[in-house]
This record gives sequence, C-alpha cells and structure tokens, in this order.
Amino acid sequence: MNFMELKNAALLGIFLSFMIGPVFFMLIKTSLLKGAKVALVFNLGVVLGDVLFIVISYHGSRPVLNRLKDNPILFVLGGIILMIYGLVTIKSRVKQQESLDNPSLQIPQKTNYLQWLVHGFFLNCINIGVLAFWLGLVVVVVPGLALDSCGVFLYFTTIICAYFGTDVLKILLAKQLRNQLTPKNIVRIKKTMGWLLFVFGLIMLMKGLVPKEHLDLNLLLSH
Repeated sequence: MNFMELKNAALLGIFLSFMIGPVFFMLIKTSLLKGAKVALVFNLGVVLGDVLFIVISYHGSRPVLNRLKDNPILFVLGGIILMIYGLVTIKSRVKQQESLDNPSLQIPQKTNYLQWLVHGFFLNCINIGVLAFWLGLVVVVVPGLALDSCGVFLYFTTIICAYFGTDVLKILLAKQLRNQLTPKNIVRIKKTMGWLLFVFGLIMLMKGLVPKEHLDLNLLLSH
C-alpha cells in the first residue's frame, strides 16, 4: 500500500466522522452531559460496531471480490449509487431526529462504563445502513486497490483511526459544536457531505468508463 492510498483512507475516516446521524448527536450529547471520558467509552463501542461490520463485509464478500476484481462495471454501478446518494443527501431536509434535543437519544443515569460501551456498540449496530455502507465500500474499493489481506487490514485500520481521532476532537469541542449545530448549519453540513459523495461517485464512474491507462483514481483524489 502506498502513501496516497493511506491518505485517501484517512480522509474517508474524517469524512465519515461528520456524517449526520444519531451517533453524531449522541456523541456530542454524551460529552456535554457525562463528560469526555464517558463519551470516549461510548465512541469506542461505536467503533467496535464498525469493526464488526467491516469483518463481516470483507469475509462475507471475498468470493464476490475475487470475481469482480478490475471489473469496470463495478465502478460504474458504485459511482452511480454514490452520485444518487449524494444528490438525495443534498436535497434532503433536516429531520426531527437530527437534533441534540431528540428525546430518543436516551442518556443512561448511571455512569457504568461497560453499559456505555455496549450502548455505543448497539446504537451503531441497529442501523442496518451502517452494514450496507461498509459492505458497499468493501465491494467497491477493495478490488480497485488490488490489496492483499494485510493491505486491506491497514487500509480499514487507517479509516477507523482517522474516524476515531476526529471523534475525539468532537468530544473535546462538544460545547463549541453544540452552539454551531443549528438547523441551518446542519443543512450546510449535509449538503457539503452530499456534494463530496457526488464528486467521489463521479470519479468512480469515470474510472469505470475511461480506460485504466488514461485515468488514475489516486491521482485525481490527490488534487
């Protein structure tokens, strides 16, 4: 694995940390009400849920990965899906649950660290969209990178470390973030994430349509 692939993995981890959803708001809310230490334990549970999904996605899709390796149709379909998802994200409005005041984001009364670890793990795992995301990422990205098992492990470890590191910053800056998480700013964040997804999907689409010798995905992402 080269430096460019590691950089792209780190950028993807940072990107994922700013995806708007229940885990995002629960992390901020926990930091504000329970403190940084509890929020870190909660976030560790979330990350463990992601690790479980990555392992399931990779090992469950290995036969598919071997068949789809270097298949341009994979990038065309993946690019189209990302572009559509990006456009939907851009056009979507702020939902009622996308708020720090969402009553469904229950804060346990007792500071039991094991309970918070399990709470983070299950809050992430009950969202089937998380599994779908990791499965899609494994199927689309891994064949294009042509990595062995060690390379895949390093790639996804980099994503998770960047994701967790960015979440640590969010925990430490929770009070400042709370003041900034107005409905207007939430819409701006979602639109930014949507455009990034759209552009990345467009690059993947081009990779599938343009001959490999004329298009280098890592080169495009480096600009």
